[in-house]
Order: sequence, then structure tokens, then C-alpha cells
Amino acid sequence: MSLLVVGSVALDTVKTPFGAVHDILGGSASYFSISASFFTEVHLVAVVGKDFPPDYRDIFLEKGIRTEGLQTKDGETFRWKGHYDFDLNDAKTDATMLNVFGGFDPVLSESSRNCSEVFLANIDPVLQLRVLKQVKNPRIVACDTMNYWIETRRKELLRLLTKVDLFFLNDAEARQLAEEPMLTKAARKISAMGPKMVIIKKGEHGALMFVNGVFSPLPAFSLEEVFDPTGAGDSFAGGTMGFLAQSKKLHAKAFRRAMGYGTVLASFAVEKFSLQRLLSLTREDIEERYRTFSRKLVI
Repeated sequence: MSLLVVGSVALDTVKTPFGAVHDILGGSASYFSISASFFTEVHLVAVVGKDFPPDYRDIFLEKGIRTEGLQTKDGETFRWKGHYDFDLNDAKTDATMLNVFGGFDPVLSESSRNCSEVFLANIDPVLQLRVLKQVKNPRIVACDTMNYWIETRRKELLRLLTKVDLFFLNDAEARQLAEEPMLTKAARKISAMGPKMVIIKKGEHGALMFVNGVFSPLPAFSLEEVFDPTGAGDSFAGGTMGFLAQSKKLHAKAFRRAMGYGTVLASFAVEKFSLQRLLSLTREDIEERYRTFSRKLVI
């Protein structure tokens, strides 16, 4: 099995109460692909500029991630600058410079078209739909979104949701899309829009899965310290989809276990800036934390 991710690879400048970094590797597709690579082969499709450090490209290669779809264009790489105060659930954007990402037009290689699982990270729904037209026969299609696309591309997003199996979004986005303040009602409304499963991310409060009319809450992994929450949601999605990609049978227990692994990957991601903690992980580190987590749950 192989997993396709289409999204952003960025250079992030981040400040938290615990430190700051400049032009560090970031982007939704970066966090997702590194997290998923612990479970399955990942095909990365994104765009960077001529200024993208070769060492960062090597990170993907060292993790066995297929980078034929990582385009290099004239210009500068997408940059995001943000900061967090002591409420680490609230990311404050200081600057967004799309650069070459503003003209991103994903074209899939033959091997990427044949991927059995597809994750459409947080990009314009128009591009997400364009990618889906290129994929041949996926077993699972999942997507993420953000408040900007809900507001400006609602019609295209609703069209996309009719073609999606798993839909990842955070609690604020769920309320915005469903126009419903109660999350349980919002999940039902979103499910009626087309996706077979709705996964609502709630940060330090875990996640809520809604499938076949049944709600299944999952807590976050308890941490005493959080260093940088950037990319936690993308790491959660990467762990979830990576586990599903290597699962032969897709039943309710497999989906719940997948969310458990996603939770574990997210918990590691926030322990250091950027991808630093994820890059130092071994599969045994992941399994050990998963065992600790699952002992408290019925997974």
C-alpha cells in the first residue's frame, strides 16, 4: 500500500514562550508525510522555491518518502510566520508569504496516481478536486481544510466532500462549516454533506470521530510540557492515515486504533520545534507510547 499527500512544504518562523526558530522546515505536507512514513510508503506532492535548503529535501529522502512530486520553481518557498502566547491552542499568524505556492498546480506521476490512499492537505478545494481527477482507484480519500476555504470556497468544498471518505477539521472549522455551535450536531450536519467519517480535532482535548451515526471521542495524550503545537493536527492526520494505509481490513476498530496512533504522533510533534522530535523517533518509541495510551482506553 502507498499513501499520497498533496499539500504545502514551507519555511516557518515560529515563536513560543519557550523559544524561537527562523526558516525551519514546516508545512502541512511535511508534518503529515514524516508522521505517515513510520507506517507506509508516502508520495509527497508539493512545491518549493530555489531557496529551499537541500538538507531539508534530504530529510524526506532519509525517511523513504518519494519526492518525485516535490516541484522546484523559480522564486521563493512558501513562508509562514507566527507566534503563540501561553494559550498554545491559539496560533497567531504574523505573516503569510505564498510565493511559489501561490501558483501551485499539482501534477501527479504515474506512481502517485496509483496510490491506494490519498490525503488532500489544507489547500484550495479547487486544487483538491483537480488532484482527485488524476488518481485512478483510491481505497481511501481523506482531506483537511481551514476557515479561509470554508468562507471563500464553500461551493467547491461541498462538492469535494461528496467524494471524500474521511474529513479532518478542527472544532472551530466544524462549527463554521455546519453553522452550528454544538459539535455533536455539527458533526451530523457535516456527515450529511457526504464524507463517510468526520474527525473533529480538539487540540489538547483530543478528537471526536463520527461515523454511521455514532460518536466516538478520543482524548489527547497527556503531556506535562508542550513546546510548539505547530503541525500537531497534520501529524495526527499523518499517523491516522499511515496506520490505515498498512491495515488490510478497514473496520471500526481499525479506524479507532488509527486515531490512537495519530494522537501519539501529534503528542511527539509538539515536544520540540518543527519536525525535530518526529525526526528523532523510532517505531519502538511510537509503539511504547501507544501501549501507554491504549492501556487507558478501549482501542
